Amino acid sequence: MPKIAGFNRTSLLDWDGCVTAVIYLPGCNFRCPFCHNRELVLEPESYEEIPFELVEGFVLENKEFLDGVVVTGGEPTIHKDLPELVRKLRTLGVKVKLDTNGTDPDMLEDLLDAGLLDFVAMDLKAPLDARYEDLAGTRVDVEKVKRSIKVIMQSGVDYEFRTTMVPILLKPEDYEAMASFIGTAKKYVLQHFVPRNTLDPNLSVIKPLDEAKVRLIAERCKPYVRRLVIRGGM
Repeated sequence: MPKIAGFNRTSLLDWDGCVTAVIYLPGCNFRCPFCHNRELVLEPESYEEIPFELVEGFVLENKEFLDGVVVTGGEPTIHKDLPELVRKLRTLGVKVKLDTNGTDPDMLEDLLDAGLLDFVAMDLKAPLDARYEDLAGTRVDVEKVKRSIKVIMQSGVDYEFRTTMVPILLKPEDYEAMASFIGTAKKYVLQHFVPRNTLDPNLSVIKPLDEAKVRLIAERCKPYVRRLVIRGGM
């Protein structure tokens, strides 16, 4: 089972409309300059392992108010034993949401086909072309990302795609291009950029987009998807 590097007992922010516990898995195959989980990505070995028994005990004791458990990172799918963790969570009788960057469509497909996930949130970093690597901070097989989008949309499981609005790295037309690519998607979330503890320290002084610009971007994206959500804000 993968190492659990963090455990948030109660969150109202990680699954819309749900009260959840959140498990953080260490490490990531991306180096997104705007990521604000800097240590979890760059120094995964610095975290002490949290015993699964601690998670198990809390979930069992609080099932009456917990709607589910979120598995996030880092990037959970880099851990090949992720299915073991998800199966154990399932035995506790709770729903499971997975956060992913979509770089392992085979893992996603296996989890979904096995009926182990109730919700998938996949990050879209940039338009699905050569620029994807600029936002991911590393080499990316964009075809795998495209396949993950298809797997998720055809799974029958609830889902969302989400993009962090980084002012100097993405232009308004970039968001429209992403919305167009996932056309007819159930839900597309535009997330405010958080200029805190970023992987690239230079981005920590960048101000998030103001509300007027965000609304204009949202209006460009709305025609392509079934639901458009703006999340976060200063």
